[in-house]
Amino acid sequence: MTLTQERFASVATGVRLCYCVDGPADGPALLLLGGLGEDMSSWSDAFVSAMVSRGYRVVRHDNRDAGRSSRIDRRPPAPWRLLSAKPQRDAYTLAQMARDSVSLLDHLGIDRAHIVGRSMGGMIAQSLAAHHGDRTASLTSIYSTTGALTVGQPTLKTRLMLIASPPAKTRERAIKRHLKLTHQASGTAYPLNEAAEAVAAGILWDRAGGPNNRGTARQIQCIQASGDRTSELHHIDAPTLVLNGDRDQFVDPSGGRATATAITNARHVVVPGMGHHIHDDLVALVAVEIDAHISSVEERLHSAKELRRNRQ
Repeated sequence: MTLTQERFASVATGVRLCYCVDGPADGPALLLLGGLGEDMSSWSDAFVSAMVSRGYRVVRHDNRDAGRSSRIDRRPPAPWRLLSAKPQRDAYTLAQMARDSVSLLDHLGIDRAHIVGRSMGGMIAQSLAAHHGDRTASLTSIYSTTGALTVGQPTLKTRLMLIASPPAKTRERAIKRHLKLTHQASGTAYPLNEAAEAVAAGILWDRAGGPNNRGTARQIQCIQASGDRTSELHHIDAPTLVLNGDRDQFVDPSGGRATATAITNARHVVVPGMGHHIHDDLVALVAVEIDAHISSVEERLHSAKELRRNRQ
């Protein structure tokens, strides 16, 4: 993954975020939010290029406790707390991570953006849309869920695999672990590209400066501390696209259905054979769906502006 013009911003939440901006300065702003343990390099060159070629100003940043952004100075939760879902009192929340992103938009002078998040990033995006509707032009939630314990849960095989694959302590082991988990995440119709994923895993390790087990543990605790957000999603009024595959073993497809049900007038797209991974062969399909969603929103915004102008 090539990161262009990697920059840093100390934002209002007290976090130092590493970010990149690609595409035309006058294009509609598109904010991409990555998942658990991911950094902004996890959005592939192919995907970013697909959105830039459609005229978007693409903004990405490393979440707190990931990549080159701030590590939060709090004791990580003990394994028993993660297994029992009993977060510490000082755990941060998805709403706080959403405020990080809003503060970055402030730093960049962006009033409103189209928000796209995947997995945990989808949860952050949902929270941003729920609490900062005036900053959200549209929402796209990709293979994510509501936080309700009755939906969106990983399969038993995935749970056992995660337990049997402890966090890596070397670059070589990190790459092997990534390949093993991504193979499980890939779905049935889109087999793993091992060479490309090995490169991606190496970049993730290098950008984090080595193992980031503590940061990932705090992010897991963040999800747990945020609980069931279904009632929160009822407050989202931004035009919403919910997209997931029907072969997701990390976030069961029921999470997508629950998300779409909770958000008024959300459009739900289920991709046959897709898992918990945006394979390069899926980039065109996902980009087309997101672009169609955003284009319809931009068209309505333009029509509303024209109507107001004609009334003056």
